[in-house]
Amino acid sequence: MTSWTTESAADVGETAEAAESAEFTDPAERAIAAFARGDPVLVHDAADREGETDLIYPADAVTPDAVARLRNDAGGLVCVALSDAVASAFDLPFTREIVDHPAADGDELAYGDRSSFSLTVNHRDTYTGITDDDRSRTITALGHAAAAPDDTDFTAEFRVPGHVHLLRGAPGLLADRRGHTELALALAAAADRPPAAVVCEMLDGGGGAHTPADAAAYAENHDLVYVEGSALIDRLG
Repeated sequence: MTSWTTESAADVGETAEAAESAEFTDPAERAIAAFARGDPVLVHDAADREGETDLIYPADAVTPDAVARLRNDAGGLVCVALSDAVASAFDLPFTREIVDHPAADGDELAYGDRSSFSLTVNHRDTYTGITDDDRSRTITALGHAAAAPDDTDFTAEFRVPGHVHLLRGAPGLLADRRGHTELALALAAAADRPPAAVVCEMLDGGGGAHTPADAAAYAENHDLVYVEGSALIDRLG
């Protein structure tokens, strides 16, 4: 009995050590661990897709300082990705379904995908909705709402239009679509976070997308995790 207990404890210790080692060496595992802590990660989708790196936060962990970083260091469009189930619970349409204008005809993007855009919202407790405090209020409220959609009266809590863009994830996530919307939501699910994540493109000083090398260098300089979308797909898809 003693021998079995000793061996089992050793096996458990080795397993835990291996898991810890994987967390610190495998980018996908490091990204999951960081997201679970509420930290942002940088995710590059693919060279044959958008070819962009997004700075991604768990929505319920966003602060005014995080919104400032998204504005200043990322510079793209600040959006909140919601799972298909949450979007359905809130009756959120795709923008292309509700805009009655010829410009809304034809939704295929240059890289052969479709848009995930839904409504734009502000929390009803915000003022203009655009300040770091206001957007943080809206985003964290979306994160909390996504954690308990059946307990949320969406129309009582949020107003349309607003300053936070909503994205509706594909029902099967990475099995259906491999955009930053789905990568962020798959990451949230793996990290046991609510199905709501902030995504924002990393732009360089000239207004173009950060190269993967530049995005990885930014992550290293700021002690953040950079991960390729392919690594997340291999781990989570």
